[in-house]
Amino acid sequence: MASDKPSFISQLCFGAIEEDLILPYPKMKDTDQEVFKNIRSSIEQLLKPHEKDFREWDARGEMPNSFIDEMKQFGLFSLIVPESFGGMGLSTTAYSRTLQEISRYDGSVAVTVGAHSSIGMRGLVLFGTDEQKAKWLPKLATGEMIAAFCLTEPGAGSDAASIKTTAVQDGDDWVLNGNKLWITNGGIAQFYTVFAKTGGQAERGHMTAFIVTRDMAGVSTGHHEDKMGLRASNTTTVSFDNVRIPKGNVLGEVGKGFKVAMKILNSGRTGIGGGSVGAMKKMIALSTRQAKERIQFGKPIAEFGLVKQKLGHMMVDCYATESAVNMVNHFIDSGVEDYAVEAAITKVFSSEAMWRTIDEALQIAAGNGFMREFPYERSLRDARINRIFEGTNDILRLFIALTAMNEVGGQLKELASSLKGIFDNPIKGFGVISDYARRRAGLATSYLKQDKQKFTKLNPALQKQQLIFEELTGDLARAVDRILRKHGKNIIGKQFASRRLADMMIDLFMLASTMSRVSTAVTEKGAPAVTKELEILEVLTGQVKRRVRSNLNKIDDNDDELIKSLADHALDAEGYLYDNVT
Repeated sequence: MASDKPSFISQLCFGAIEEDLILPYPKMKDTDQEVFKNIRSSIEQLLKPHEKDFREWDARGEMPNSFIDEMKQFGLFSLIVPESFGGMGLSTTAYSRTLQEISRYDGSVAVTVGAHSSIGMRGLVLFGTDEQKAKWLPKLATGEMIAAFCLTEPGAGSDAASIKTTAVQDGDDWVLNGNKLWITNGGIAQFYTVFAKTGGQAERGHMTAFIVTRDMAGVSTGHHEDKMGLRASNTTTVSFDNVRIPKGNVLGEVGKGFKVAMKILNSGRTGIGGGSVGAMKKMIALSTRQAKERIQFGKPIAEFGLVKQKLGHMMVDCYATESAVNMVNHFIDSGVEDYAVEAAITKVFSSEAMWRTIDEALQIAAGNGFMREFPYERSLRDARINRIFEGTNDILRLFIALTAMNEVGGQLKELASSLKGIFDNPIKGFGVISDYARRRAGLATSYLKQDKQKFTKLNPALQKQQLIFEELTGDLARAVDRILRKHGKNIIGKQFASRRLADMMIDLFMLASTMSRVSTAVTEKGAPAVTKELEILEVLTGQVKRRVRSNLNKIDDNDDELIKSLADHALDAEGYLYDNVT
């Protein structure tokens, strides 16, 4: 059932802490836990015997069809398909946790499953008619049909509004023409969710989603791409040459393809978060064993302070990521409608935290980490794409800041006329911002809500962290207010300012999710039983406080113009002009 609860982050920009959204910390339902335990056992049974194969398949750049058949037999393509259509019907929480488990074994396997369920067929689950679901979901559940998501084009990556693929009505059919690039599962899929322009060439973003199947005349795929990472997963171009699509294959409403694409991406982003947590847990396990076994200067390197520093930060990053990913999963499962910003936050933080964790794990492994015999270098290569696909982190930061700021802008009467309409253009393919932001118009009577500036339900053991969070929330609200007043309608072009605000919002949501988790644990188990979790929270709070204050201080006192000047100099020269040799 849908909920009209506001976005936690958008309200934080007003200075309001919507604690009912995050407290108490959500738990996986008992039924989901039972299902997941069986799934985890099956995943181990399937993937553990192939651990040596994963390295070979990575080098070969291909996953054998025999293994894909095994994945089908184990039901890995049925995870989110409703039980009525032969699937497992997992909740978002259980699905994310399943991807976490798969990622502990191999990134290519995880992305093959994720591309199918998180984005490839999710549009059918979310927007499909009863007839569409009955026709395709049973085949998608068995893996008879594998799904792929077709949005990216050679000239339209983050700027999805500029796609060139077109669909033109011809009688009762649509005729589809165009090319899609870097499509995960493209070469092994039989079911494609395809986005095409259905308006005039001048109408940016006027697109429609279609269900296209491989057996349609004019559908073809290119060669398997030779990639840096996730090499065993299938990635190809997908081309459409006068493909006739029945009108019954329109997914959602004609001309509302952005709504479909953004809902799919928002719903699927916690899959990346779950996968990131799985990879991080694997690296922490490998690193701790390596640190205890490797002897240098007569003792295990685990006794060295700088190694402990790495491991400690890995623990904090993993715990915070897991806390926030699970929180957004809960938002989705409980019917909260406004979670797009929080989903984007978990994608940004989890992909960057995973990168840090794997990089430090490789450093602890030292020379071994650089060798293909060991899993570190493959994990590092596999992890790099996470900061790019399903929304580059750079664009998502703009999305996070501008979406949240739009609500505040609407409340500042003196800026209302200059701000009106400026957020109505798609931001690099992540939807019309006003679709999210204007829902809650009139929610606040002033930009700073006086009645929700403090937590009232946190365990008293977190009083220190509570006071810091409340203070930083006020800092965020004042920063949003100041930036909007300073830049007005020009805020769209002020990407440095937007990034600073986004980083503040990211940090505060990660901290809020972790506080919720620790507070609930203390209440249920008592402080002595969660000493280490309290230590994690203490470290994270200090990190967040320093980063938020740093970003706040740089709003007015920064070197932004100097940085841009140097970038312009490099662009004019098309390189670096300085050299010690004259």
